[in-house]
Amino acid sequence: MARRDLTGAVNFRYLEDFARGDEAMIDEVLALFREQAAMWSGMLDPASEGWRDAVHTIKGAARGVGAFDLGDVCAAAEESGPTGLDAVRDALDLALTDIAAYAHERAIQSLRTPRS
Repeated sequence: MARRDLTGAVNFRYLEDFARGDEAMIDEVLALFREQAAMWSGMLDPASEGWRDAVHTIKGAARGVGAFDLGDVCAAAEESGPTGLDAVRDALDLALTDIAAYAHERAIQSLRTPRS
């Protein structure tokens, strides 16, 4: 998986600009997003009492990393109720796929770039 596999679910330029090109910060933010996504996924069940809190948290975190479509889907699910959870799960999967492709590309690039 590499940058060519990006779907556009995450605007990485937004994140790069926000982090002012600090590669360590970008890596840390994306790693935190992925770790938290694992926790949120279990809560994206209509039977879970915390589904609404999970959706609200995902919305903010998604917008923070540049996954604006995911943030919008979460906002819609907050309004529509648990019927919107399938769309949240799908959008979260797309964002995570893009993050994986982006991280993979960055890892490959770091191997090609000589260190001083």
